[in-house]
Amino acid sequence: MRSNVMHEITPLNPGDCFNVYSRIKPRFDAPLHYHEEYELNLILNANGAKRIIGGHMETIGDYELVLVGPNVTHTWISHKCQNQSVTEITVQFHRDLFDDKFLSRNQLSFVKNMIERSQRGILFSPDTVAAIKDRIIELKNKSGFTSVLDLLSILHELSTSRNMKTLSDASFSNEYFHYNSRRLEKVFEYINSHYNKQVNLGEVSKIANMPESSFSRFIKQRTGKTFIDSLNEIRLGHAARMLIETSNTVAEIAYQCGFNNISNFNRIFKRKKLCIPKDFRETYAGYKAFDSITRGFTNQKSLD
Repeated sequence: MRSNVMHEITPLNPGDCFNVYSRIKPRFDAPLHYHEEYELNLILNANGAKRIIGGHMETIGDYELVLVGPNVTHTWISHKCQNQSVTEITVQFHRDLFDDKFLSRNQLSFVKNMIERSQRGILFSPDTVAAIKDRIIELKNKSGFTSVLDLLSILHELSTSRNMKTLSDASFSNEYFHYNSRRLEKVFEYINSHYNKQVNLGEVSKIANMPESSFSRFIKQRTGKTFIDSLNEIRLGHAARMLIETSNTVAEIAYQCGFNNISNFNRIFKRKKLCIPKDFRETYAGYKAFDSITRGFTNQKSLD
């Protein structure tokens, strides 16, 4: 996939902590891309546009706020957006601004969790956006040490906000995620290695060395998802990659990812990704074609 997606070289100076870019434009025109920096993107007046983050696609409302981690494929496309004054405020900061040692401090536990989750893209709730958007907009008018304190304050407030939503599947990006539990990590390692086979609660409970009923409660408490939901999420992440990177049929991909019938695969895929596998593939294929047309972006220093 990466050979068909633009690697953006952002204009963020190595000597700066972050940059803010503010644009008002009639349409989204950035190709599908990724970059080394974290990106906090506030989108206003874009009802009907479509967001692509990793293996997740979704039509958006009038405004939204998303945090995207390093090297995560993303873009916004106009889709059905009719507004000619789309506003985009982008805050980009270096991946080493928050190193592991700094994030290990007790006071930064919420920020650490958010930073880790951003490897899948995080969508913040409408209430959070309404409460914090003016502070993000005002960042472009700040400078010096005060601007850094403001950014840290914004990130901390976002990290403690309610109802944030993780977008892409972990298995799509091949990232390794920590669950603060070696038992769960062993289980997810096993599922990621056997997603194409039949995996049941009994065998993963044995890996966790727990009774089935206890493990069911444990995984729900730690992840917020049932075992079946977690299994399906991993399978769908691999399926999304196959839809993008291979020419295998939807049915072949369904069986290769452990789904025993195509109808069940289509139903679960649509419930999770809000579109059927065929439409998901066509959207990505269409946008990769657009990316080829806009390949000149690779010779620029930014998407501004």
